[in-house]
This record gives sequence, C-alpha cells and structure tokens, in this order.
Amino acid sequence: MRIGELSRRTGVNAHQLRYYEAQGLLEADRGANGYREYHENAVLRVKQIRHLLGAGLSSEDIAYLLPCAVGETPELLGCPELLAAMRSRLQRLDDQMDRLAQSRDALADYIDAAERMSNESYPPFDDAALESVPS
Repeated sequence: MRIGELSRRTGVNAHQLRYYEAQGLLEADRGANGYREYHENAVLRVKQIRHLLGAGLSSEDIAYLLPCAVGETPELLGCPELLAAMRSRLQRLDDQMDRLAQSRDALADYIDAAERMSNESYPPFDDAALESVPS
C-alpha cells in the first residue's frame, strides 16, 4: 500500500509516517515509480508506535522495543535489556516530575508571599509599565 493509504488506515499523517521511516521505526520498499510501498503489517506497526509514543517513549526507545512488541497495544516481551531500558526511561520521567514539582512549589511560594504582601504600601503599580517589560 502507498503512504496515503497507510495514513488513511492509521490516522497518522504522511509527514509523520516518513519521520517514523527516517527513525528506523517503519520500513517501506520503493516501487519502480519511486513511491513508498508499505506491507500490510505496517498498519499494526504504526499503531504500536503510536501507543509507545503515548507512553512517553522516545523514537530511540521505540526502535529498541519494537522487536519485542506483540499486538496493537502492544504487549512487550520481557527480555532483560528491554526491562532495563523501560526502567531507565521511567526513572528519567520520575526525575523530571520531581524537578517540575520543585518548580511548582517554588512558584506557589512566590505567589503566596506576593499575596501576603499585597496589603503593604508600595509605590502605585503602573499597568503600562508592565506592558513594556519584555517577556
């Protein structure tokens, strides 16, 4: 099938399908006319890729995991290398969440402090001055 048909059947635009191919996640043959020709199993492969992307995995992670993927959702065979890669990704996500939580707490503290100080006497606030501040 051509890329347009694969796009229609998976709901993934052709640009993304070409990206998946460039990342080594999807394979296509070239017809005599130079057009990409995908095998029937490409539909399943694209659905697997979309599910794994939805889990927060990078295309590099997915390239490593796809040989162990079974089914549309997919289920992943539990080889030790696969589990190590997924645990590593999970740890990176946990670390990012910790940093975001710290940033959120610090921002909330600044807001609380500013609200407590709002009754203090300050020079009048000029809205026009705020609009001229670069963001």
